Amino acid sequence: MKDNSSKIIFTDRRTKKMGMTRIKLLLGTSLLLGCLNSNAQIKGIPAELVPLDQRSFEQAKPWVFWYFMHASYSKEGIAADLKAMAENNIAGAYLAPIKGKTNPPLFEPPTESLTPEWWDMFKYIVSEAKKYGLKIALLPNDGFATAGGPWVTPEKSMQKVVHEDTLVNSHGEELQHLKLPQPPTEQGYYQDIALFAMPLENFARTSFTEKVEVTNSYGEDLQRLADRDNSRQFATAAPGWIQFAFTEPFPCNSLKIEWTASNYQANRLQVWVSDDGITFRKVTQLESPRMGWLDWDNGVTHLIPYTKARYFRFVYDPAGSEPGGEDLDSGKWKPSLKLTGIRLFEEAHVNQIEGKTGEIWRVGKSSDPASVAKESIWRAQKLIQLPKPDGTGHVDLSLPQGKWKILRIGHTSTGHKNETAGAGKGLECDKLDASTVAFQFDQWFGAAKKKVDPDLSKEVLTVFHIDSWECGSQNWTHNFPAEFLKRRGYDLTTYLPVLAGYFVNSVADSEGFLQDYRQTISELLQENSYGTLRRKSDEYGVEFTAEATAPVMTGDGLAHFAATDRPMGEFWLRSPSQDKPTDILDAVSGSHIYGKQVTMAEAFTQIRAQWDEHPRLLKSLQDRNYALGINNLVYHVYVHNPWMDRKPGMTMDGIGTYFQRDQTWWKPGKEWVNYAIRSQQLLQYGVPVRDVAVFIGEEIPRRSVLPSNLVDVLPGVIGKARVLRTDSLLTNTGLPLQKVAGVTTSANMYRPEDWIDPLRGYAYDSFNPDALWNQTKVQDGQVIFTNHIAYSLLVMPGKTALNPNGSQYSWRTLDRLRTLIRQGATVLFQDIPHTWRGKLTDVKIREYTDLVEELFEGLKPFPNTTLQFKQIGKGRVLVGRYQANDFTPLGIDPDVVINRGVNSHISWNHRRFEGGHLFFVANQDSLMRKAPLSLRTKNTHAYHYDPVLDRLSNLPFKLQNDRMVIELTLDAYQSGFVLTSDKALNLPKYQILDTLPLSGPWLFTPDGLPDKNSFKQQEPQFWTESADNEIKYLAGSGSYETQLNVVHISKKQRAYLQFSTIESLAEVFVNGQYAGVVWTKPYQIDVTDFIRKGNNKVVVKVYNTWGNRFLYEKENPTVEKRIKSTASDKFLKGLLPSGLQGRVELLWLDAK
Repeated sequence: MKDNSSKIIFTDRRTKKMGMTRIKLLLGTSLLLGCLNSNAQIKGIPAELVPLDQRSFEQAKPWVFWYFMHASYSKEGIAADLKAMAENNIAGAYLAPIKGKTNPPLFEPPTESLTPEWWDMFKYIVSEAKKYGLKIALLPNDGFATAGGPWVTPEKSMQKVVHEDTLVNSHGEELQHLKLPQPPTEQGYYQDIALFAMPLENFARTSFTEKVEVTNSYGEDLQRLADRDNSRQFATAAPGWIQFAFTEPFPCNSLKIEWTASNYQANRLQVWVSDDGITFRKVTQLESPRMGWLDWDNGVTHLIPYTKARYFRFVYDPAGSEPGGEDLDSGKWKPSLKLTGIRLFEEAHVNQIEGKTGEIWRVGKSSDPASVAKESIWRAQKLIQLPKPDGTGHVDLSLPQGKWKILRIGHTSTGHKNETAGAGKGLECDKLDASTVAFQFDQWFGAAKKKVDPDLSKEVLTVFHIDSWECGSQNWTHNFPAEFLKRRGYDLTTYLPVLAGYFVNSVADSEGFLQDYRQTISELLQENSYGTLRRKSDEYGVEFTAEATAPVMTGDGLAHFAATDRPMGEFWLRSPSQDKPTDILDAVSGSHIYGKQVTMAEAFTQIRAQWDEHPRLLKSLQDRNYALGINNLVYHVYVHNPWMDRKPGMTMDGIGTYFQRDQTWWKPGKEWVNYAIRSQQLLQYGVPVRDVAVFIGEEIPRRSVLPSNLVDVLPGVIGKARVLRTDSLLTNTGLPLQKVAGVTTSANMYRPEDWIDPLRGYAYDSFNPDALWNQTKVQDGQVIFTNHIAYSLLVMPGKTALNPNGSQYSWRTLDRLRTLIRQGATVLFQDIPHTWRGKLTDVKIREYTDLVEELFEGLKPFPNTTLQFKQIGKGRVLVGRYQANDFTPLGIDPDVVINRGVNSHISWNHRRFEGGHLFFVANQDSLMRKAPLSLRTKNTHAYHYDPVLDRLSNLPFKLQNDRMVIELTLDAYQSGFVLTSDKALNLPKYQILDTLPLSGPWLFTPDGLPDKNSFKQQEPQFWTESADNEIKYLAGSGSYETQLNVVHISKKQRAYLQFSTIESLAEVFVNGQYAGVVWTKPYQIDVTDFIRKGNNKVVVKVYNTWGNRFLYEKENPTVEKRIKSTASDKFLKGLLPSGLQGRVELLWLDAK
């Protein structure tokens, strides 16, 4: 491969124009950085095997989230921060000010966002970043979420549809001058959309129009739950009931649960009724929609079978509750019932309408036509559209005689703001309007670009980023009707009452309209928000990165990644209540189907810092996400510390993993960063290998499919043990709980660590309709997305939690699949499609029916499986649940088989490149594991690369049945790469020839405690075993020194020091020379270049964490306060072993 590194480095990514000034600047930067980060370069892999260049090295560097808390800035701290980042090989920083100044200010003088002082500080940041060759990424606003500010007026803010109805008795042609009630408003802003009149046979009753007595089993006064305006919450953890008693039988076809914040238990109440208050019969049990974590904008409407009774009893029993998860966030917590009201309606309303309008990220089942009374269906031909009210809300009506419902529909601001901001807080901008999105971009990122010197800005301010979506959803914008007509082909006006929960023409038409409505929202989000940000990023010549939109914004959770350069997910450390496993899959799958090379992750975010974090503790989580497809980390979090004399100093109020210059192990932690760079450089090389692509369905909202949701469609490949375990977890018997970092949650939630190698030898991605429609082709029987990854099998699951209506497809999706099948694709449908998406004309319905018949009529048994199939052109349609253990019956051999398919400890990732393959393998266990590998490759040579040691060695293997079989052993949490090629390299096997123990004595010195003398130990021991509390609770480092006598040195051997136990990581010095860092098992370090014949001085400088000193000062309030931090000490784990302990050996390895 031709080395184009210099050309790539010195050419702007977008304009591709090169100027001499820029060349000189970059050359200067490169010379400065050469001494800082050269040891992170991969030296162990020769270019003839994997040609890696300078560009790939720079691209592989991790980033940090760099937060400035509470308006606290200092130039000294900024310079120190940036220098520390550069020294530890960080590529750059995602900069965000968080919150405003406190009272009194934490740091004097405070620097509030958008002030002249703040802009001066920002310019200083950019100039200092340039000095160290660092890049700066900036978000679209003050704070980290999402895109708003004080410049956003209510009419430019995110919009939602609101409504209010009025009952009118008309006496014929008489003109009525009515003052209509005002629909709900936010920020004093409201605009009418339409006004309708619907004739009624009778006025429908509600629990507000009737006299209701509320009783309950809790012995409390809960009459307020029947009050329309109640906002005082009732909460209980105890099973029991709440009863509404009417003076006469009440007809009920729907009800609504009201709350102040989402509550899973309130949406699974049992509904019992009685005519006499003694004998009750069960009507139904409410079923919760799927709900994300930011769900408090509205309650939930439930369609129930038409029921008439005097007594309605709502029974709460937590037994049978789901364990919760990302798509059922309120189900995560200890079960409790919380609500502010229950509304009963005689009319049938669309089931769970609040999510179906797109106002909130929710997924609910379609309304059951059998449950809808015919009187509740409005006929379009009877619906009268009236002139909009005047500015005072008055309207003149002249309606035929009879009873009428006047429905006023309008839009207002959602009221959401960029809540994590300081002085730049304001309303969130309209995300569905391109001009408003562009305006928002210009107010913050664009302003920053213009404030900074253009050449400096071009070199340093190089990334625009959308972070966590924390501003809710929206379902209206000023030109929505025109956009809907353009995209869906019909006028939405007649169906606007459906947005208020009313059925128009039929249940199917109403649900179909709502599907079309949400699809339009999703497309507008993609095109007008992310498409605009893509264009603005190109205009400014910067890269565009973004995190997930789900589960907060209604839309397609993968589609927006098409507009980005580097999709980003996030994974959390020891925070099951906050972890985002689907965010990771969204980013990885979005990256793969849209052809992106780099997939980033916000890494190691945690809800409560426990002050025991160190690289070895974090490594297995890092490796597991590498195996999933992440190949670039953004460490969370580096908080700017304005103080030079306070440590640990400023934190994100205790949130996140403390990764900044005042971390005790920051200096040796550089080697952990180097491990990331080496691994990421390889994980960005070549193309991912994925055999299976799983369709995420056409429900809106939608997102990637977790492996637990493949149990129904691929039970055989998942394996019986995991199928049974998944069923057991969902059954959730006994409702077990767990408490992590002071947060109590369900113990049976989805855990990514339980789903290592979920398809037992195959990897999969998820794909969405957009990529299917626009990015696919067939080549050699495989479906290729965006000229990138080739998939041998497309899987179309049936019902899942996020696709409750099952095998429901649009005509466009089935038509595209037909084309791919004819060209040679293999597509597995769990079920034959039973209905269509959206609202179709009669002609389209006939076309859809014909298409289904073409695909599925005449199915036959497929050999050696329980499937049915049909050959169409060059491809195949398969139907059924896949029961076989692997996909061999389909002609797809397993890619990576570990321990003969019985694997739950080794995670892996496979990438292919010209002439070879790259397999990342990582032990996820705390024990050493044998990992017999069977690889789907016919290459003739195999090598092992250790990214910790930067060492390449020969791997013995066997060829069996056209597969490469390798016996691999991995120490606790050890990882590495298997590289296969037809290129022969003469490399050592690094077999141990001899060992020499370092028998002591050892001299221990507690660093940083000048008043404490060094003392001898016969064998190295943890300093936490000391009787002296100042040493016992030392946070920082301690040095262990000994002598080693070497009798003979051979040039054909390599010398390694190996340690039994290090807590937590150590710098090693031999004869006064720095040899490197030991931070993870097997705790080895190459000291060949430093060992000499005769006597050798060995010093091991061990670093621990801040935790023990936090603990000491917490338990002993009178001792000297050395800890100066804004973080809490509530979640300490107790005394943490610190230092060096156990056997230390010198290993002689064969290096021939």
